[in-house]
Amino acid sequence: MLVISELTKTFGANTAVARANLEVDKPQMIGIIGRSGAGKSTLLRMLNRLTDASSGQILFQGRDVTALRGAARRGWQAECAMIFQQFNLVPRMDVVSNVLHGTLNRRSTLSSIFNLYPDADITRAIEILDRLGIAQHAPKRAEALSGGQQQRVAIARALMQDPQIILADEPIASLDPMNAQVVMQSLRRIHEEDGRMVIANLHTLDTARRYCDRVVGMRDGKIVFDGTPEQLTTGMAREIYGADSSFSEAATSTEIETLDKVPA
Repeated sequence: MLVISELTKTFGANTAVARANLEVDKPQMIGIIGRSGAGKSTLLRMLNRLTDASSGQILFQGRDVTALRGAARRGWQAECAMIFQQFNLVPRMDVVSNVLHGTLNRRSTLSSIFNLYPDADITRAIEILDRLGIAQHAPKRAEALSGGQQQRVAIARALMQDPQIILADEPIASLDPMNAQVVMQSLRRIHEEDGRMVIANLHTLDTARRYCDRVVGMRDGKIVFDGTPEQLTTGMAREIYGADSSFSEAATSTEIETLDKVPA
């Protein structure tokens, strides 16, 4: 389905992603791990075409995504929805309208200006919110919701695009452990029930192991690990993060059970 070939992004003399290669032959939930600055976010932004690659190629079902321009590029960004760490909602707008923004790519300029939505889209937005357990918040302003609830609104907005791929850039980095689990469970359920590919940048190993079918490790812009959660040993994690023997997975855990064991 998805082939990333020799994908590279440079910013002046700095290389953010270096000749990345990845093949995904079926919808999977993939976690990308690595230190800050490893190139994880840049890789996702190139996949979504928010950032142009310096060289290399992205193919999706045989289509050259890196060559898309104009309307074709915007169409791809609807097929490949992006969820951000900071939610990117309109704070003073009600929740259901934020979700309906997922349809902007297929609406006329006039209807967008006046926020005119077909009844079918409104119904679908509420159904998606109900699926994510937050339909009761539909009329509230987005800013009135907790961080975890806002992230689920962002997921709902992505689903309104009916994408084939969902990219999540550190979707739980700013959430407490309880909300982090709810958000990851939501993404996992979307993958399993809808058959959608989900690729998420994650900052904790236990989250990647628990929710993902496949884990990709990046270090200094390069993919240095690609395997199953079971293959992600502590030794391999140390190599990915460039850490010594003092590296502790528990200290970075989002699992409540593990947090209970970490010294204060």
